[in-house]
Amino acid sequence: MSHSGQPLAEVFGHLVTDQTDTAKRYRSLRLCPFNNKVPNCTKDKAKNPLGVCSIYHENAPVITCPIRFRQDWIIADHAAAFFFGEGTRWTSLTEVRLNDAHGKSAGNIDVVLVAYDDMGRVIDFGALEIQAVYISGNVREPFEYYMGDPQNRASMDWSGEPNYPRPDYLSSSRKRLVPQLVYKGGILHSWKKKIAVALNKSFFATLPTLKQVSKDEADIAWLIYDLKLHVEEGHGSGRYYLTKVDEVFTEFEPALLSITTPLPGRMEDFIKLLQEKLDEQLETPPTNQTIERPF
Repeated sequence: MSHSGQPLAEVFGHLVTDQTDTAKRYRSLRLCPFNNKVPNCTKDKAKNPLGVCSIYHENAPVITCPIRFRQDWIIADHAAAFFFGEGTRWTSLTEVRLNDAHGKSAGNIDVVLVAYDDMGRVIDFGALEIQAVYISGNVREPFEYYMGDPQNRASMDWSGEPNYPRPDYLSSSRKRLVPQLVYKGGILHSWKKKIAVALNKSFFATLPTLKQVSKDEADIAWLIYDLKLHVEEGHGSGRYYLTKVDEVFTEFEPALLSITTPLPGRMEDFIKLLQEKLDEQLETPPTNQTIERPF
């Protein structure tokens, strides 16, 4: 399916081409169908939320809202299967603050899965981090334009507009994934607790190759998801469903080292750049300023 020129895939949980009564209701009331903390979408601004769940890139949807990963809470099921043995009773807690030894916050854990006994006491836990993708460019402008007339602008061509929105995988890795692994992951690993990372298939494909181990030996489970289109009879253009397409198991430190170690370019190219800047500096005459009437 081609989506040439239309950057928006899902708005308020529904395809931009979905003109069913349900989709219209979600758009008009700005609702979130993906288990947000309140019924409404709260992304960016509570009063004027940016209801974009996913955008198109190279004709495939890319998840840009972390709440989008909560569809039917399958990510919690998959993480629990990594953390706990079969038959363990568990529940989930969201946005749990994690402190370091000095009482300083290392950040909030997106979801903590807690195993408990017959008395309701915590007997184990694991951390589930959700990695949506940052956007470069401006996604609010096409969103506001689409919301002005969803029926007639579902197939709008935004390709000629400035700041066309695209997934920014590099920033998503350097500004979000790496800090989370370093700070929160470092604390959890020192406690010998497992971590699951839920992320989009296209984002995982941009990471360096990670050395895999067996599930029993792993500290981290990379849960890799994609959006699969289901078209039901009488339901117009259909809906996207979060689907796990792969899982990769790694140890903590080798994975962190792989992600934080850049692939070096050629030193000769850097020396060439230095030479160009040096030549430019040496050829520039010094600035001699004459002060007239100093007194």
